Amino acid sequence: MKRFWCLVLAVLAGGGAFARVPTQAPGEEVPFVPTPQNVVVAMLELAEVRPGDFLIDLGSGDGRIVITAAQRFGAEGLGIDNSPALVREARAAATRAGVADRATFVVKDIFDADLSQATVLALYLLPEYNLALRPRILDELRPGARVVSHDWDMGDWEPDERITMPAPEKTLGGTQTSTIYLWRVPARVQGPWRARLGAGGELELALEQKFQRVTGTVRYRNAQCPIEAATLSGDRLAIRACEGSNRLQLTGKAYQDRIVGTVARGGAPPTQFRALRPSDDALPELSR
Repeated sequence: MKRFWCLVLAVLAGGGAFARVPTQAPGEEVPFVPTPQNVVVAMLELAEVRPGDFLIDLGSGDGRIVITAAQRFGAEGLGIDNSPALVREARAAATRAGVADRATFVVKDIFDADLSQATVLALYLLPEYNLALRPRILDELRPGARVVSHDWDMGDWEPDERITMPAPEKTLGGTQTSTIYLWRVPARVQGPWRARLGAGGELELALEQKFQRVTGTVRYRNAQCPIEAATLSGDRLAIRACEGSNRLQLTGKAYQDRIVGTVARGGAPPTQFRALRPSDDALPELSR
């Protein structure tokens, strides 16, 4: 009976390939269930797929997500599936659609795939697969890369956006609606940062981070205050902290070793800043 329900869950989830379910014996396969075409388009629109993007679809099935990304949105894409028959079907469909040069497909286990080149990652997998992939998504994808998933979330990594929509082509699951989740891979900003602001003194940030949620404190002009609000969208960071003459509004782009942007202090116009991690030897002197 346990194996039966594992099979039912896999059919309802409808990964794009004959994906092995962790609770099944190795090598057992479950039927492929395609993403409805209107949901495919909505996924790509939510992820803002455009020319110049490289999309990877894990469990690509008949290839419709990769092919639609190439044909309708001008992107390049790679579909990865462990079913040779489905990969052959997807390649033939790409040829018929005239996008075989921009929509390619390979036979491979999704956990062996190199994700680092993806600017967009598409998923229609079981929840345990999403959670198993999550550490690699956060480690391998560049900040700002978009992850879009049909029907299943990422546990306590809250989506940046979520929509629910009609899916009249959906034949399994007891409902003809689909939920689409979108995440933007966040830069790693946790830890201390310091910047000199010319004659304005030194600014210190002590940031705590859980995925795209940022909290912490700011020390400026010998005063320390908590961050009132912060947003982190990919590599774009915005912070508001302190009050009165010490009020700070900071916006910048986060890199591995620096945050570069502008900071407005009190009622003064914004000035440029460059914050470095304390391991760097020197703090730059910036114009006010």
